[in-house]
Amino acid sequence: MALIHTFESSGNFLFRYRGQFPLILFLTAVPVIYFTDYSLLDKYPELKWGLTIFAVLLSFLGQYIRAVAIGTSHKATSGRNTKEQVADALNTSGIYSTLRHPLYLGNYFMWIGIIVYTFNVWFIVICSLLFWVYYERIMFAEERFLERKFGQEYLDWSLTIPAFIPSFKNYKKAEIPFSFKTILRREYSGISATIISFVFIDFFKNLFASGEANVTNIQLILLVVAVLFSLILRSLKHYTKILFEEDRS
Repeated sequence: MALIHTFESSGNFLFRYRGQFPLILFLTAVPVIYFTDYSLLDKYPELKWGLTIFAVLLSFLGQYIRAVAIGTSHKATSGRNTKEQVADALNTSGIYSTLRHPLYLGNYFMWIGIIVYTFNVWFIVICSLLFWVYYERIMFAEERFLERKFGQEYLDWSLTIPAFIPSFKNYKKAEIPFSFKTILRREYSGISATIISFVFIDFFKNLFASGEANVTNIQLILLVVAVLFSLILRSLKHYTKILFEEDRS
């Protein structure tokens, strides 16, 4: 099999199972936390709080990037498929006029914030490299699909827009107005998963530091908020018309 076909095949495989990526992070984070030396941060609590705020802001930035991309996208574009490559329209305006894969950039910041919260430099570097290799294959497969689907229109656009690092020199206002309903309908699970991930990391840091499996009040509050947030929005999405939009996915 030619290398180009190998890349595309592996990219499609990783695309279908990209939802398992957070689970891998959970499993690997536990031993990383166990073997990380936190004595310096315990000695300088200001540094610890600063890194914590920085980690949360990174994840917030990732969610914000995803929100901008999803909230201004055409219906049935490549940004909403979950099992296979699907696209009936090509996004070329708004955030898609600054980079070709804003959702994956958003994913990186969202998850690297959680990884930063482990306070392990090597884990941050290794996960960043693995993320790039992992998503590079997925982006390759997606772009092959879009090239076959849209032909010269896609090629002309892709030649002027960077893949992952934004460039604003060709910025064009989004053709679709931003919809907050779309964000609530489609991103509630990701927001909840991010909150739960921070609680997960915090729980194991406390466990290994104290030797006691105690859930703090803050952790409990955040867990309750995350679960209720998901349950309420999921119910509104599936059992009411409150979040329904005729022209949105």
